[in-house]
Amino acid sequence: MRDKLKGIFCIIAAAFFFALMALFVRLSGDLPSIQKSFFRNFVAAIAAAILLIRSHPKIQMDGKSWTALIFRAFLGTVGILGNFYAVDHLVLADASMLNKMSPFFAILFSFFLLKERVSLFQAGAVLTAFGGVLLILRPSGTSMELVPALMGLFGGAAAGFAYTLVRLLSKWGVQGPFIVFFFSAFSCAVTLPFLIFNFTPMSSQQLIFLLLAGISAAGGQFSITAAYSFAPARELSVYDYSQVLFSALLGFIVFGQIPDLFSWLGYCIICGAAVAMFLYTKHHSNISAST
Repeated sequence: MRDKLKGIFCIIAAAFFFALMALFVRLSGDLPSIQKSFFRNFVAAIAAAILLIRSHPKIQMDGKSWTALIFRAFLGTVGILGNFYAVDHLVLADASMLNKMSPFFAILFSFFLLKERVSLFQAGAVLTAFGGVLLILRPSGTSMELVPALMGLFGGAAAGFAYTLVRLLSKWGVQGPFIVFFFSAFSCAVTLPFLIFNFTPMSSQQLIFLLLAGISAAGGQFSITAAYSFAPARELSVYDYSQVLFSALLGFIVFGQIPDLFSWLGYCIICGAAVAMFLYTKHHSNISAST
Protein backbone atom coordinates (compact mmCIF):
# COMPACT_ATOMS: atom_id res chain seq x y z
CA MET A 1 0.00 0.00 0.00
CA ARG A 2 2.91 2.35 0.72
CA ASP A 3 4.23 1.98 -2.84
CA LYS A 4 0.75 2.62 -4.23
CA LEU A 5 0.44 5.82 -2.19
CA LYS A 6 3.84 6.93 -3.49
CA GLY A 7 2.67 6.18 -7.01
CA ILE A 8 -0.52 8.22 -6.51
CA PHE A 9 1.45 11.15 -5.10
CA CYS A 10 3.91 11.03 -8.00
CA ILE A 11 1.22 10.87 -10.69
CA ILE A 12 -0.59 13.88 -9.16
CA ALA A 13 2.73 15.76 -8.98
CA ALA A 14 3.34 14.89 -12.63
CA ALA A 15 -0.12 16.22 -13.54
CA PHE A 16 0.67 19.52 -11.82
CA PHE A 17 4.03 19.87 -13.57
CA PHE A 18 2.55 19.06 -16.97
CA ALA A 19 -0.22 21.61 -16.37
CA LEU A 20 2.51 24.18 -15.65
CA MET A 21 4.32 23.10 -18.82
CA ALA A 22 1.19 23.65 -20.91
CA LEU A 23 0.74 27.08 -19.34
CA PHE A 24 4.30 28.17 -20.19
CA VAL A 25 4.07 26.71 -23.70
CA ARG A 26 0.92 28.77 -24.27
CA LEU A 27 2.59 31.88 -22.86
CA SER A 28 5.60 31.39 -25.18
CA GLY A 29 3.45 32.49 -28.11
CA ASP A 30 3.48 31.60 -31.80
CA LEU A 31 6.52 29.35 -32.28
CA PRO A 32 6.90 26.11 -34.25
CA SER A 33 5.78 23.09 -32.23
CA ILE A 34 9.01 21.21 -32.94
CA GLN A 35 10.99 24.13 -31.47
CA LYS A 36 8.86 23.99 -28.33
CA SER A 37 9.36 20.20 -28.20
CA PHE A 38 13.16 20.61 -28.28
CA PHE A 39 13.19 22.96 -25.29
CA ARG A 40 10.74 20.66 -23.49
CA ASN A 41 13.31 17.85 -23.57
CA PHE A 42 16.56 19.83 -23.48
CA VAL A 43 16.11 21.00 -19.88
CA ALA A 44 15.00 17.52 -18.78
CA ALA A 45 18.12 15.99 -20.38
CA ILE A 46 20.41 18.39 -18.47
CA ALA A 47 18.60 17.79 -15.15
CA ALA A 48 18.77 14.01 -15.60
CA ALA A 49 22.45 14.18 -16.58
CA ILE A 50 23.27 16.13 -13.40
CA LEU A 51 21.46 13.54 -11.26
CA LEU A 52 23.30 10.72 -13.00
CA ILE A 53 26.70 12.39 -12.52
CA ARG A 54 26.03 13.03 -8.83
CA SER A 55 24.68 9.57 -8.04
CA HIS A 56 27.18 7.55 -10.10
CA PRO A 57 24.70 4.74 -10.80
CA LYS A 58 25.84 1.34 -12.03
CA ILE A 59 24.02 0.87 -15.30
CA GLN A 60 23.84 -2.82 -16.07
CA MET A 61 21.44 -3.61 -18.86
CA ASP A 62 21.01 -6.56 -21.16
CA GLY A 63 19.84 -6.58 -24.75
CA LYS A 64 16.13 -6.67 -24.00
CA SER A 65 16.43 -3.69 -21.60
CA TRP A 66 18.21 -1.60 -24.22
CA THR A 67 15.60 -2.55 -26.80
CA ALA A 68 12.76 -1.54 -24.47
CA LEU A 69 14.55 1.70 -23.57
CA ILE A 70 15.03 2.67 -27.22
CA PHE A 71 11.38 1.92 -27.96
CA ARG A 72 10.34 3.95 -24.90
CA ALA A 73 12.37 6.94 -26.13
CA PHE A 74 11.07 6.62 -29.69
CA LEU A 75 7.43 6.26 -28.65
CA GLY A 76 7.74 9.09 -26.14
CA THR A 77 9.10 11.36 -28.86
CA VAL A 78 6.29 10.37 -31.21
CA GLY A 79 3.79 11.06 -28.42
CA ILE A 80 5.14 14.58 -27.84
CA LEU A 81 5.28 15.46 -31.53
CA GLY A 82 1.80 14.06 -32.14
CA ASN A 83 0.36 16.07 -29.27
CA PHE A 84 2.10 19.29 -30.32
CA TYR A 85 1.00 18.81 -33.93
CA ALA A 86 -2.60 18.42 -32.77
CA VAL A 87 -2.31 21.47 -30.50
CA ASP A 88 -1.04 23.55 -33.45
CA HIS A 89 -3.82 22.49 -35.83
CA LEU A 90 -6.88 21.79 -33.65
CA VAL A 91 -8.94 23.55 -31.03
CA LEU A 92 -6.90 23.22 -27.83
CA ALA A 93 -9.68 21.37 -26.00
CA ASP A 94 -10.00 18.81 -28.81
CA ALA A 95 -6.23 18.23 -28.85
CA SER A 96 -6.18 17.81 -25.07
CA MET A 97 -8.99 15.29 -25.23
CA LEU A 98 -7.11 13.16 -27.75
CA ASN A 99 -4.00 13.27 -25.59
CA LYS A 100 -6.05 12.12 -22.57
CA MET A 101 -6.51 8.77 -24.33
CA SER A 102 -2.96 7.81 -23.25
CA PRO A 103 -4.01 6.33 -19.85
CA PHE A 104 -6.46 4.02 -21.62
CA PHE A 105 -3.75 2.83 -23.95
CA ALA A 106 -1.41 2.40 -20.94
CA ILE A 107 -3.94 0.09 -19.27
CA LEU A 108 -4.48 -1.79 -22.54
CA PHE A 109 -0.78 -2.30 -23.19
CA SER A 110 -0.15 -3.21 -19.52
CA PHE A 111 -2.78 -5.94 -19.82
CA PHE A 112 -1.21 -7.46 -22.93
CA LEU A 113 2.51 -6.85 -22.26
CA LEU A 114 2.79 -7.07 -18.47
CA LYS A 115 -0.17 -9.40 -17.87
CA GLU A 116 -1.53 -7.00 -15.22
CA ARG A 117 -5.14 -7.80 -14.37
CA VAL A 118 -7.72 -5.02 -14.72
CA SER A 119 -10.87 -5.39 -12.61
CA LEU A 120 -14.27 -4.20 -13.78
CA PHE A 121 -14.35 -1.64 -10.97
CA GLN A 122 -11.01 -0.16 -11.99
CA ALA A 123 -12.03 -0.03 -15.64
CA GLY A 124 -15.32 1.59 -14.65
CA ALA A 125 -13.56 4.21 -12.53
CA VAL A 126 -11.30 5.20 -15.40
CA LEU A 127 -14.26 5.39 -17.79
CA THR A 128 -16.15 7.51 -15.27
CA ALA A 129 -13.23 9.90 -14.99
CA PHE A 130 -13.04 10.05 -18.76
CA GLY A 131 -16.71 10.99 -18.80
CA GLY A 132 -15.89 13.87 -16.47
CA VAL A 133 -13.18 15.03 -18.83
CA LEU A 134 -15.71 14.95 -21.67
CA LEU A 135 -17.89 17.38 -19.73
CA ILE A 136 -14.96 19.74 -19.24
CA LEU A 137 -13.42 19.43 -22.71
CA ARG A 138 -16.66 19.07 -24.64
CA PRO A 139 -16.57 19.71 -28.39
CA SER A 140 -16.47 23.35 -29.37
CA GLY A 141 -18.56 22.84 -32.49
CA THR A 142 -15.59 23.24 -34.82
CA SER A 143 -15.15 20.24 -37.09
CA MET A 144 -11.87 18.41 -36.49
CA GLU A 145 -9.58 17.86 -39.45
CA LEU A 146 -8.86 14.19 -39.99
CA VAL A 147 -5.05 14.22 -40.20
CA PRO A 148 -4.38 16.36 -37.07
CA ALA A 149 -7.00 14.35 -35.15
CA LEU A 150 -5.36 11.06 -36.13
CA MET A 151 -1.94 12.49 -35.22
CA GLY A 152 -3.23 13.51 -31.79
CA LEU A 153 -4.81 10.12 -31.19
CA PHE A 154 -1.68 8.34 -32.40
CA GLY A 155 0.38 10.53 -30.06
CA GLY A 156 -1.82 9.49 -27.14
CA ALA A 157 -1.39 5.82 -28.05
CA ALA A 158 2.38 6.23 -28.33
CA ALA A 159 2.53 7.93 -24.93
CA GLY A 160 0.46 5.14 -23.36
CA PHE A 161 2.80 2.52 -24.82
CA ALA A 162 5.82 4.51 -23.58
CA TYR A 163 4.43 4.62 -20.01
CA THR A 164 3.94 0.85 -20.12
CA LEU A 165 7.58 0.38 -21.12
CA VAL A 166 8.61 2.64 -18.21
CA ARG A 167 6.81 0.25 -15.89
CA LEU A 168 8.54 -2.72 -17.54
CA LEU A 169 11.99 -1.11 -17.36
CA SER A 170 11.48 -0.29 -13.68
CA LYS A 171 10.66 -3.93 -13.00
CA TRP A 172 13.93 -4.86 -14.69
CA GLY A 173 15.85 -2.54 -12.37
CA VAL A 174 16.55 0.34 -14.79
CA GLN A 175 16.77 3.54 -12.75
CA GLY A 176 14.34 6.38 -13.36
CA PRO A 177 16.92 9.19 -13.93
CA PHE A 178 18.60 7.13 -16.65
CA ILE A 179 15.24 6.47 -18.35
CA VAL A 180 14.47 10.21 -18.30
CA PHE A 181 17.95 11.14 -19.55
CA PHE A 182 17.95 8.64 -22.40
CA PHE A 183 14.46 9.65 -23.51
CA SER A 184 15.19 13.39 -23.31
CA ALA A 185 18.56 13.11 -25.07
CA PHE A 186 17.04 10.89 -27.76
CA SER A 187 14.24 13.40 -28.37
CA CYS A 188 16.68 16.31 -28.56
CA ALA A 189 18.88 14.43 -31.04
CA VAL A 190 15.86 13.67 -33.24
CA THR A 191 14.45 17.21 -33.24
CA LEU A 192 17.78 19.12 -33.40
CA PRO A 193 18.24 18.89 -37.21
CA PHE A 194 14.74 20.30 -37.77
CA LEU A 195 15.44 23.06 -35.25
CA ILE A 196 18.69 24.05 -36.99
CA PHE A 197 17.13 24.39 -40.44
CA ASN A 198 13.81 25.89 -39.31
CA PHE A 199 14.73 27.97 -36.28
CA THR A 200 12.39 30.87 -35.48
CA PRO A 201 13.96 33.85 -33.66
CA MET A 202 12.62 34.32 -30.15
CA SER A 203 12.39 37.24 -27.75
CA SER A 204 14.01 36.97 -24.32
CA GLN A 205 10.54 36.56 -22.79
CA GLN A 206 9.68 33.68 -25.11
CA LEU A 207 13.00 32.00 -24.28
CA ILE A 208 12.30 32.32 -20.54
CA PHE A 209 8.84 30.82 -20.94
CA LEU A 210 10.23 27.90 -22.96
CA LEU A 211 12.94 27.28 -20.35
CA LEU A 212 10.27 27.30 -17.64
CA ALA A 213 8.24 24.89 -19.77
CA GLY A 214 11.28 22.65 -19.97
CA ILE A 215 11.83 22.77 -16.20
CA SER A 216 8.16 21.92 -15.62
CA ALA A 217 8.34 19.09 -18.15
CA ALA A 218 11.42 17.72 -16.38
CA GLY A 219 9.54 17.71 -13.08
CA GLY A 220 6.62 15.96 -14.74
CA GLN A 221 8.85 13.42 -16.47
CA PHE A 222 10.69 12.48 -13.27
CA SER A 223 7.41 12.26 -11.37
CA ILE A 224 5.62 10.09 -13.90
CA THR A 225 8.65 7.80 -14.27
CA ALA A 226 8.68 7.34 -10.49
CA ALA A 227 4.91 6.82 -10.40
CA TYR A 228 4.91 3.90 -12.84
CA SER A 229 7.82 2.31 -10.98
CA PHE A 230 5.75 2.25 -7.76
CA ALA A 231 2.40 0.98 -9.07
CA PRO A 232 0.76 -0.40 -12.25
CA ALA A 233 -1.09 1.78 -14.73
CA ARG A 234 -4.54 0.48 -13.74
CA GLU A 235 -4.12 1.96 -10.24
CA LEU A 236 -2.71 5.32 -11.33
CA SER A 237 -4.37 6.29 -14.60
CA VAL A 238 -7.46 7.86 -13.01
CA TYR A 239 -5.30 10.31 -11.06
CA ASP A 240 -3.71 11.58 -14.27
CA TYR A 241 -6.94 13.51 -14.89
CA SER A 242 -6.10 15.80 -11.99
CA GLN A 243 -4.11 17.72 -14.60
CA VAL A 244 -7.45 19.13 -15.78
CA LEU A 245 -8.09 20.53 -12.27
CA PHE A 246 -4.64 22.11 -12.11
CA SER A 247 -5.06 23.56 -15.60
CA ALA A 248 -8.40 25.09 -14.60
CA LEU A 249 -6.83 26.67 -11.50
CA LEU A 250 -3.85 28.05 -13.43
CA GLY A 251 -6.16 29.31 -16.17
CA PHE A 252 -8.20 31.23 -13.60
CA ILE A 253 -5.13 32.72 -11.90
CA VAL A 254 -3.24 33.69 -15.08
CA PHE A 255 -5.98 34.31 -17.67
CA GLY A 256 -9.01 34.95 -15.45
CA GLN A 257 -10.87 31.97 -16.93
CA ILE A 258 -13.90 30.85 -14.87
CA PRO A 259 -15.22 27.31 -15.49
CA ASP A 260 -18.95 26.95 -16.19
CA LEU A 261 -21.44 24.56 -14.61
CA PHE A 262 -20.54 21.65 -16.90
CA SER A 263 -16.87 22.03 -16.02
CA TRP A 264 -17.58 21.99 -12.28
CA LEU A 265 -19.69 18.88 -12.76
CA GLY A 266 -16.77 17.27 -14.56
CA TYR A 267 -14.45 18.17 -11.68
CA CYS A 268 -16.80 16.49 -9.20
CA ILE A 269 -16.98 13.33 -11.33
CA ILE A 270 -13.20 13.13 -11.65
CA CYS A 271 -12.62 13.66 -7.92
CA GLY A 272 -15.34 11.12 -7.11
CA ALA A 273 -13.74 8.52 -9.36
CA ALA A 274 -10.33 9.21 -7.82
CA VAL A 275 -11.68 8.79 -4.27
CA ALA A 276 -13.52 5.60 -5.26
CA MET A 277 -10.34 4.18 -6.81
CA PHE A 278 -8.34 5.05 -3.70
CA LEU A 279 -10.85 3.37 -1.36
CA TYR A 280 -11.06 0.33 -3.63
CA THR A 281 -7.26 -0.04 -3.75
CA LYS A 282 -6.94 0.43 0.01
CA HIS A 283 -9.70 -2.11 0.72
CA HIS A 284 -8.19 -4.81 -1.46
CA SER A 285 -4.70 -4.14 -0.12
CA ASN A 286 -5.99 -4.66 3.42
CA ILE A 287 -7.65 -7.93 2.37
CA SER A 288 -4.42 -9.14 0.76
CA ALA A 289 -2.40 -8.20 3.82
CA SER A 290 -4.73 -10.07 6.18
CA THR A 291 -4.72 -13.32 4.16
